[in-house]
Amino acid sequence: MDQQREKFLNLKTTPARLNVEETAWYLGFSVHDIPVLVSKGLLKPLGRPNSNTVKYFALTSLSEIRNDAKWLARATDTIMEHWRTKNAGKSRNGRISNQSHMNKGIASVSA
Repeated sequence: MDQQREKFLNLKTTPARLNVEETAWYLGFSVHDIPVLVSKGLLKPLGRPNSNTVKYFALTSLSEIRNDAKWLARATDTIMEHWRTKNAGKSRNGRISNQSHMNKGIASVSA
């Protein structure tokens, strides 16, 4: 565990609003998972932030979902499905482009 994370998790009084990194630490997710949870509607930032602004989350809401096993399971499934889909797209695209390069090579050799 990195020093910043450990220091944050051991605070006697946690701030009332947490940024994305602190939210990830508090809930036990990776920082890059938080935008996925927001986009899927499983986490709601405070206010109405623009897509390019810093997002903050209410500690009271996070405390509730942190103790909700059903929410944690749903969030975990959502993250796994997101990365499964994203990685499947990469590998499909890789095979297609490799195959098309091979076909171009065969076509130019036989021509």
